[in-house]
Amino acid sequence: MSGSPEERPSAETVDFGYERVATAAKAGRVRAVFDSVANRYDVMNDLMSFGVHRLWKRFLLSQTGLRPGQRALDVAGGTGDIAAGLARQVGATGQVVLSDINAAMLAQGRDRLLDRGLAAEVATVLANAERLPFHDGSFDCVTIAFGLRNVTDKAAALRSMARVLRPGGQLLVLEFSKPVAPGLGPVYDAYSFGVLPALGRLVARDADSYRYLAESIRMFPDQQTLAGMMREAGLDGCRFHNLSGGIVALHRGWRY
Repeated sequence: MSGSPEERPSAETVDFGYERVATAAKAGRVRAVFDSVANRYDVMNDLMSFGVHRLWKRFLLSQTGLRPGQRALDVAGGTGDIAAGLARQVGATGQVVLSDINAAMLAQGRDRLLDRGLAAEVATVLANAERLPFHDGSFDCVTIAFGLRNVTDKAAALRSMARVLRPGGQLLVLEFSKPVAPGLGPVYDAYSFGVLPALGRLVARDADSYRYLAESIRMFPDQQTLAGMMREAGLDGCRFHNLSGGIVALHRGWRY
């Protein structure tokens, strides 16, 4: 491993999985990964997690506190499953925006929202999480699910998401984290670095992209570190909920 989750990248380089790459090059490398897997992304999520990712996302949605008529933003929302749930919560009088930096993923999201009959309720915006193109205090809730670890400057993205929250608004970050259940770590490592690339090769015809995704999980900050980063971004009341023994964690913070 070339670094640790707590390591802060220099101005010149940043982690791309276990590899160090030029900071300016990471976004393009990540874009290539998701261009490659976009049309099989949902199928692979079901296979990789045995469908459990749907329960993790359902838990995120249960914590939004959104009411009809409010406004929500899903950042790095990809194929739109979180945005669809947000749209049902805010109803016809509310507004949901689905943003992603990757055009191929955003196109998949638009198609799936059309299939769900929600295209009119959800606006789609091609946007970088580090520089969200929205006014301060625009949203009652901002979510990001399994997207933050792919962002080049995670601190900048957290500040950007905090900025667009209204006072009292909540940020929810659903992301892979550090297993805390006894004995789970070695089993999870074996699965991540053995089974995931093999599934990627067989189903998505791209083992390298899924090897990167496994590595990016290991390089992501652990639960306590991410909570501290959220506080540094200006959020209060930061807390987290471990899911599936800490394989995934939902972090929450509020702007006051």
